[in-house]
Amino acid sequence: MQYLLLIHRETKSAPKAEEWTDFISRVQASGMFRGGSELGARELVGDGGRATSTAQVAGFMRFDAEDREALMDLLQSHPVLVHGGSIELCEMPES
Repeated sequence: MQYLLLIHRETKSAPKAEEWTDFISRVQASGMFRGGSELGARELVGDGGRATSTAQVAGFMRFDAEDREALMDLLQSHPVLVHGGSIELCEMPES
């Protein structure tokens, strides 16, 4: 199964650069990580009105995982979670 992880902005304290480095090393070593990025400036395109669904999303990560529990265990050390924030794991069903 493929997963998209949305990283929310709010934390109780700021993760340090070395925490991110350590976490990225762990997810790369897991073999499940497929990339990701911090998000920058946003621009609404179209007549959709005031869509703000990404207002609190700071970045994303992609994972391929046959074992969802193993992925969930790995994500427990995500720096945003460690610092009191939240992340959102979304399944990406194959069509």
